[in-house]
Order: sequence, then structure tokens, then C-alpha cells
Amino acid sequence: MRVRNKPWAPELINAHPELITETPADFRGKWQSRFKTPQPLQIEVGSGKGQFIIEMAKRHPEINYVAIEIQTSVIALILKKLVAEPLPNLQLAHADGESVTTFFEPQEVDRLYLNFSDPWPKSRHAKRRLTYKTFLASYQEVLKVHGQIEFKTDNRGLFEFSLTSMNNFGLQFEQVWLDLHAAMTPEENVETEYEQKYSSKGPIYKIIATFPTK
Repeated sequence: MRVRNKPWAPELINAHPELITETPADFRGKWQSRFKTPQPLQIEVGSGKGQFIIEMAKRHPEINYVAIEIQTSVIALILKKLVAEPLPNLQLAHADGESVTTFFEPQEVDRLYLNFSDPWPKSRHAKRRLTYKTFLASYQEVLKVHGQIEFKTDNRGLFEFSLTSMNNFGLQFEQVWLDLHAAMTPEENVETEYEQKYSSKGPIYKIIATFPTK
């Protein structure tokens, strides 16, 4: 996702260290200290403008969430919404989501979401896909035993690649959807901005998978 540069973004980020961190490695193993109440922790890697993670935090006050987004202007849009309507169970990390093992200690996370990640369609870029085996290994490290990954995409190639990659890694598929919107109502499925905009152009694929015990 690319958005127009927001000149006000750095100043807003600097003004709200209680809601956002640019050094998430400082909280490795200590994320609960950033929340009002210690609760199960779930993370989204690549949160975009935050529609999904904000709605999840509203629906599930019994869960703590961390939204990870690398683009300054994008995460500032999430922050702007949080400043206007604070959620005690949502924190932001302005950082590269490829580095989850430096941000979270082993078994610190209960669930991980990947929503509409960059498909990197060229074969030579397969190692950059967030469901490549090296990324799966990093997710397994930070997730609790039997922790789950939820993955959504509208890209058929990335969906098929992810199924194969997860299967080869040994993940157990809890559910797989070939057309998520045909199977779920809007109340059952929390959408991202991208999903809301482009779902009419084709099916949305979803995977819920559980990591094997090491």
C-alpha cells in the first residue's frame, strides 16, 4: 500500500509515545506493560490504515493487539484515529514486520494476522513473501504452542503459494476459504480497507492454520 506523504505524521508520532513505539525491540517480552490490562496478545503484520485491527480491538476488549506497519504516513493514519478514539487494548509499532523475532520473545504472541500482504509475483522474489518458510519459522518462534496464523489475500498465486508453503512447513489447516465473502457475513468477517474496496473484483481467500509443536 502506498499513500501520499503526510507532513504532519512524524510530529504526531513523536507526540504520542503512549500509543506508538518506533523501537518495538525495547518491549520484547514486556508488551503487556504497554496495556492497561494483561491479556492474550495478538499481532497484525502490515496493518495498513488500521481498519481491521481497530475493529478487532473494539469487538474484543478481552484481547490486546499490536499493529505493525512500516510506512510512516500509513501508521500515522491509525494513530490519528486512536488519538480521537482511544482503545486501551491496541498499541502501534512503527517498524518492519519482517523482524518479529526481535520484537517479541518466544511464545509471547497468541495469534498472528497477515492481511493482503505484498504478493511479490516474480519467482525470484519468492523469499520475500510473508508466507515463505523463513517467515513461517519466525512466526512459530514468537507464537505460543499451537498458536495460529490467519492469512487473507485476493491474489490467487500468493494463496496457492501460501497453501504449499504452510503444508510443507507442517502447519495444520483449521479452515480454508476459496471465496470468503460467499461464506461469511460482514458481521462475521472483519474487513480491511483494501478488502472492502476490491472484493467485488474477485474472491477473497483465507487460511487459518495452526503451527506444529516443535
